[in-house]
Amino acid sequence: MDTPSTPADSERRDTTINVRLTARTRDLIDSAASLVGKTRSEFVLESARQQATDVLLDQRLFMLDADAYAAFVAVLDNPPAPAARLKALLADKSPWES
Repeated sequence: MDTPSTPADSERRDTTINVRLTARTRDLIDSAASLVGKTRSEFVLESARQQATDVLLDQRLFMLDADAYAAFVAVLDNPPAPAARLKALLADKSPWES
């Protein structure tokens, strides 16, 4: 089964990652890799890359329905007025400015 290549696939692979795991986990990975026609390394690399992408997207991308989006935009467009403590903090000189 061919998969589309990504920019990372065409780069020179010059770094290694060593992982210690149980034989049972290795066998599980090997079985899954075999089912999709990949080597263990290909399967682990693709799985790790996808998981890393998902984790990063979870920190940057979120989906909202129309009502939640409208409420979100309303908060962004109408932020609360700064509190007195915030105004005082911003009025003070920074320690490196003294």
